[in-house]
Amino acid sequence: MTGQSLSQSRTPASSLRLAWRFALRELRSGVKGFRIFLACLALGVAVIAAIGSIRASIEAGLTQEGASLLGGDAELTFTYRFANDEERAWMATHSEAVSQIVEFRSMATLGDERALTQVKAVDNAYPLTGSLTLQPDIPLAQALAGNGTLPGVAMMPVLADRLGLKPGDTVRFGTRDFVLMATIKTEPDAAASGFALGPRTLVARPALEGSGLLAPGSLYSTKYRLALAPDTDLDALQAEARAQFEDNGMRWRDARNGAPGIATFVDRLGGFLVLVGLSGLAVGGVGVSAAVRAYLATKTETIATLRTLGAERQVIFLTYFLQIGALTLLGVSIGLLLGGLGPILLGPMIAAQLPFPAVFAVYPATLVEAALYGFLTAFIFALWPLARAERIRAASLFRGALGEVSRMPALRYILATALALVLLVGSAAWFSGAAKLTLWTAGGLMGALLVLLIAALGLGWLARRGSHITRGRPALRWALAAIGTARDGAVPAVLALGLGLTVLAAIGQIDGNMRRAIAGNLPDVAPSYFFVDIQRDQMPAFLHRVEGDPAVSKVESAPMLRAVITKINGTPAQEVAGDHWVVRGDRGVTYAAAQPKGTEVVAGSWWPEDYTGPPQVSFAAEEAEELGLDLGDTITLNVLGRDIQAEITSFRNVDFSTAGMGFVLTLNEAALAGAPHSFIATVYAETSAEAQILRDLAQEMPNITAIRVRDAIDRVSDILRQLAAATSYGAAATLITGFLVLLGTAAAGEPARRYEAALLKTLGASRRKILLSFALRSIILGAGAGGVALLAGVAGAWAVNIYVFETAYVVIWPNALAVVSGGIATTLLAGLIFAWRPLAARPARILRARE
Repeated sequence: MTGQSLSQSRTPASSLRLAWRFALRELRSGVKGFRIFLACLALGVAVIAAIGSIRASIEAGLTQEGASLLGGDAELTFTYRFANDEERAWMATHSEAVSQIVEFRSMATLGDERALTQVKAVDNAYPLTGSLTLQPDIPLAQALAGNGTLPGVAMMPVLADRLGLKPGDTVRFGTRDFVLMATIKTEPDAAASGFALGPRTLVARPALEGSGLLAPGSLYSTKYRLALAPDTDLDALQAEARAQFEDNGMRWRDARNGAPGIATFVDRLGGFLVLVGLSGLAVGGVGVSAAVRAYLATKTETIATLRTLGAERQVIFLTYFLQIGALTLLGVSIGLLLGGLGPILLGPMIAAQLPFPAVFAVYPATLVEAALYGFLTAFIFALWPLARAERIRAASLFRGALGEVSRMPALRYILATALALVLLVGSAAWFSGAAKLTLWTAGGLMGALLVLLIAALGLGWLARRGSHITRGRPALRWALAAIGTARDGAVPAVLALGLGLTVLAAIGQIDGNMRRAIAGNLPDVAPSYFFVDIQRDQMPAFLHRVEGDPAVSKVESAPMLRAVITKINGTPAQEVAGDHWVVRGDRGVTYAAAQPKGTEVVAGSWWPEDYTGPPQVSFAAEEAEELGLDLGDTITLNVLGRDIQAEITSFRNVDFSTAGMGFVLTLNEAALAGAPHSFIATVYAETSAEAQILRDLAQEMPNITAIRVRDAIDRVSDILRQLAAATSYGAAATLITGFLVLLGTAAAGEPARRYEAALLKTLGASRRKILLSFALRSIILGAGAGGVALLAGVAGAWAVNIYVFETAYVVIWPNALAVVSGGIATTLLAGLIFAWRPLAARPARILRARE
């Protein structure tokens, strides 16, 4: 092709065709030099696609099995009471069958052994949908009927093992004995009950009569599951039920969202893990940029030749843009294949670990999302090197050129990069459903990359300064000189490794501080037991036992009822407060005459001790601010089906972080004292006295329920540790991507190291010293990346512990040292993999080729 034919005036279409022809010729040589490019892109896309596929599989399972998970087509829940005649009549009219369930916490007692359990009292219709299986395999009705002398129960195996029970043994609940007939093998609606502090026990509702467990004021909830006709309009039925009964404290759920807590948890966790996956893709983007830059450096002569023949800048740019685009399509396709098919192939193993159903299949929407992230990331990181390539001049044919090209591309490319970045962040916010978290993650990611970039440049500056003062240590001087003079030597290494190590460092510090708080600090700040369902007439005996024990340092008690906030200033509460936790479900409320000791009122004033006027309420200050409440606003509470409208007359500080007693709402005594209720209490005692206190109280007052606070916090901390583990997997993928980038950087720098080794050998250096120089270079870069990642991770973990968990923070040094050691080992391994061939090359051949 002649220079005239290349330089003639071309239309955009003809330029595109010519560029595509050039790109195809370049692609004929295969993907050599782009293996790391493809691996980084494929791994990042595969992680995001796999996370999205698993999330979609669980969501599909929850939707498909919604009725079984819920135990019916719809469910009406009431707190502290059973449905009245009007509500029962409505349910009977609109359903084909109704099943009543009563749920509450209790203590299972065997001699001196006691264990907390979540009791579910069922009727003959349970379960309306789904299948419950027992071990031994007997019908539920037979199990709950008992042995002819005592009523029967079925309980989770873990509870039976904890008490040392086997079928046929007697166990006590409240004041009544039961016989264990079977253990629960599968429970169809287990997920619908949400978070429980104790394992499940099933009992027949009539068998609870005379047990003292459902006394007036006891904490329990009733659930009515409905079997509906197939053509039922759930939206219309829900609207009708809420219009008639929501003011009575009724809560509605249906099979469209049979386990909303799990669905919300899975959705939020999945969205968060996608953001973690994006951090891995960002690290892969560093590898993409390095690979494109290294590849174009080898094409300097080709580009300069094309420019000599008259090729326009547009043709040059399009040639390599199309080539990189084709490789991006290949990398993204590989990632989609791995991320889409991986969960299907591993589906049985994953499903066995899940306590809820999942339908593993190919979900196009999640794959489209992952592909979009992959294409945008490749575009953002590859555009600048491509834009710089079009500036290569024909004169560069004689000068080896890309280093002379302006590092800043044209303005249009800067704007295109910014637009793609906005689109990437906007897409992540849209798909994750957590815009605020996405923005914080994106900001933190860009901030971390900026810090790592500055650190890499600073490391290069320090290396240049240090190389002049290391006389007598030639291997160290050569290593520092290489770090300081290599144009991009430190930057890719620190960026690629640093981001993954930062995430791992933060997770390690958060997890370590959590374990430290639980193991070391908890006894100083948390009560030993949380007692519920104490009847009013039992309070004197209860207080006499605990307050008279020298091992008890503190006792707090208060009356408690459950109430639903239905309206704020006459408007439905959720229209005012959205999905705030205070208006979601029922809340514990209490009452007091005089201002309780230790209560800090920050606004307004407490009512007089003998106040008997219209209901007044003191609201927790922080939650009131979040809801936008002011003094004088009115809150409508539904207590046992009765509406109470109270005026907010004060705000007070409430500290929920101590695991002690705290109420969002406290009303004046006259407003609630007439309603059936029980008391709750927290007891702070020495560990050695806890068991005896529990035995004495359980023997004298078998109806009360004791929740060991340490056990409850351990349950929560286990969940948090599982979240930390899930996040660690995402961070590990980021770290693997970083290692791949390090390999790519080391591979791209192999010719330079070969030439360097040849020169040093010619000057008399031994192979051992040259290898030591290469190793020291890797160690310094790894230590630098690990050190910066540690500082960033410690800072991030400090912010999470102080501002999210509100706990004390100390640096967990074993985790910190592991991060730095991991950085050094990873970089050293990547460096040494590509150090052997330069050492083995013959100097004469290398130097002759450079002449």
